[in-house]
Amino acid sequence: MEIDAAAVKAEVEAVFRTYEAALIGNDVATLEALFHDDPRTIRYGAAENLYGMDAIRAFRRGRSAVGLERTLRDTVITTYGRDTAVAMTLFTRAGAPGRIGRQSQTWVRLPDGWKVVAAHVSVIDANET
Repeated sequence: MEIDAAAVKAEVEAVFRTYEAALIGNDVATLEALFHDDPRTIRYGAAENLYGMDAIRAFRRGRSAVGLERTLRDTVITTYGRDTAVAMTLFTRAGAPGRIGRQSQTWVRLPDGWKVVAAHVSVIDANET
């Protein structure tokens, strides 16, 4: 298995950027399209545990668009073979000084493109890093 094949990594980096732009722009349609539409898709959020795309969809559609801007840092994307990748990043928000967000995503190449099949978001005090 090849790890971090240049072409595959570039694909995942591009879709990750698309996800980030959709997130801070509250582009719900794009966010939904980037998650695998399956009851086995999981997103653990900072304050919610979402099992299945129906739950993820309901969360996205009900979420406020206020305060979504954030700054990423220490983003690491690693690809495994041609069809699996993991994206990890830290983020900060101006409205939450002293807090560091952590995000992980597992991406899989499916017939309709790269999709998130599992995601996790958590927030900790900055002095805990």
